[in-house]
Amino acid sequence: MTMDDIIAFVDALDGVLTLRPAPGDGTPEIAWGDAFFYYSPDGVVPAAVQPFATIVTKDYPEDTASRLNRPGTFRVNIAAGRDEFLRRTGHAPRQTAHGDTDPGAADTVIAHPVYGALGWLAVVNPGPRTGAATRDLLRLAHGLARRRYERRDTAPTSP
Repeated sequence: MTMDDIIAFVDALDGVLTLRPAPGDGTPEIAWGDAFFYYSPDGVVPAAVQPFATIVTKDYPEDTASRLNRPGTFRVNIAAGRDEFLRRTGHAPRQTAHGDTDPGAADTVIAHPVYGALGWLAVVNPGPRTGAATRDLLRLAHGLARRRYERRDTAPTSP
């Protein structure tokens, strides 16, 4: 799967707003070339909401374990939720895992090297082994984000 394949797949889901920071758009330079996916049927970046998935194309400060600065390397990051995280990794998000896969290993579903404690999963360069799983996880994260949006949208407001 290429980065463009993943973006096209996520863009085809209902209510998705995809941000692709680039020079001249006011975003920080470090985010240029990456992609951020929000559930936002009105097309406006939701306030105080994290994306349900991202694609990063380079190392960030404090997030270098996946060695994304290698040519042609990117990582899909997915807010899959606690249950799916447990199913995929064999441990709860906040538990320390022993023997987890190398965070730079390609085509392998792993606990996100920084945000795993929050239930995020990641895949470096999804390929034949993880293409279907990556799409399934993205659909799941999209559904979770949609449900959170709907709960917020229908929550009573204070006077």
